[in-house]
Amino acid sequence: MELFMKYPHEVQNELLMDLVKKSRKTEYGILHDFDSIRNYTDFTQKVPLQTYEDFQPIIERCRRGESNIIWPTPIKLFAKSSGTTNAKSKFIPVSQESLEDCHFAAGKDMLCMYLNNNPEASLFTGKSLRLGGSKEIYKNNGTSFGDLSALIIDNMPFWADYSSTPSAEVSLMSNWETKLDAIAKETIEEDVTSLAGVPSWMMVLLQRVLEITGKKDLKEVWPSLEVYFHGGVSFEPYKHQYNKIIEDPAFKYYQIYNASEGFFASQDRNGSDDMLLLLDYGIFYEFIPMNTYASSAEKVISLDQVEVGKNYAMVITTNGGLWRYKIGDTVKFTSTNPYRIRVSGRTKHHINAFGEELIIENAEQALKKVCKEHQVEILDYTAAPIFMEGKDKGAHEWMIEFKENPKNSVKFARDLDLEIQKINSDYEAKRRNNMTLNQLKLNLAQRDLFYKWLKINDKLGGQHKVPRLSNSRKLLEELLLLNKKA
Repeated sequence: MELFMKYPHEVQNELLMDLVKKSRKTEYGILHDFDSIRNYTDFTQKVPLQTYEDFQPIIERCRRGESNIIWPTPIKLFAKSSGTTNAKSKFIPVSQESLEDCHFAAGKDMLCMYLNNNPEASLFTGKSLRLGGSKEIYKNNGTSFGDLSALIIDNMPFWADYSSTPSAEVSLMSNWETKLDAIAKETIEEDVTSLAGVPSWMMVLLQRVLEITGKKDLKEVWPSLEVYFHGGVSFEPYKHQYNKIIEDPAFKYYQIYNASEGFFASQDRNGSDDMLLLLDYGIFYEFIPMNTYASSAEKVISLDQVEVGKNYAMVITTNGGLWRYKIGDTVKFTSTNPYRIRVSGRTKHHINAFGEELIIENAEQALKKVCKEHQVEILDYTAAPIFMEGKDKGAHEWMIEFKENPKNSVKFARDLDLEIQKINSDYEAKRRNNMTLNQLKLNLAQRDLFYKWLKINDKLGGQHKVPRLSNSRKLLEELLLLNKKA
């Protein structure tokens, strides 16, 4: 780690050339003449930028068992994540090298950073409570797919099981409701020293643990609990909820940025909101300044050109066979010596307060179908999360201005909720049995509500649009207030 912090550009360039060299005899390497790539400039001229839609046909071939297409070693694992415009779910290739040299290696180094900062830590005197997803087998040929967390748990070395809870068997159960109780009952008996998982899912589990034990503070259940490693969604909305159930001021929170495509960054200092960009784990980084993104002036820059405080879309080349892949996340650099980042959002409008990753294409597609069924027209709309509060579940709250309101707005809301579940597998998972999310809430906007809001905010005119989806409730709260006055 000290090496890549001291020589970040040299490490990244060496890594890129190594990825190119390893893959030069693959189908993709031959197609893009990897043999002639000698430096980063060659690489940018030979290899095009890609989205998931561009890559999907190749990934499907890999899933059917074809080898040596995008990566020289066979790819048997695929991390299933939230969908895109054209697909309910994405399947991200996870090679053996990606699993071991990126996800596992970065996970171990994350623990090293924590222990280095906290020499008094007693992390390994107890167990880590890990909260993972489920795993399935792709029927045709035995390649596995599932949540990244499930793939990691399923492929961990045997010794890792001794320091983790619950057992792999319980961790990989597919029915969340059954699994929740099984995890709670199994882990209550253990000496848990750390937590690891997505904040929304973890909060549901911890509330269940407190319910079963009758305790109010998690430290009453697990006296040695000292740290929570979290990632996947913004932690901001959950902070106060965790503080309510873990009142120990010495308890620590460590943020990680571990996506299906790779383990990108990890908090490296106590009490920091920044994460150290991990530069020697099989991932080569490029960045697109967001003020040029998807425009005719779009430009791609390497790590040595980034500036603190600017918003960038991230482009990655990985040891899992993704080449110049637009991941869809945006980051801001808080430091360039060493390189530290914060995740600033997505390249598209979205709601991702609970890991559901609802993108605007999902919303538009669902609205179009339900409006047709109910024979109504929408003039304007926006949506935002209802954040979890205590034992209350989260939800999405919509404000829609119709040309004529639907005859049955309750049924419209229910149908819209069901349609989003059909389109987006992650939303569907969070909605299952109302475990994390309740059904969406629909508000009917008074006529010209959005026009009034734009006028009040001096945003009338063709260049100004109402944000469709947001992780913040600011706009929605303003509209709700305005709607009451109307």
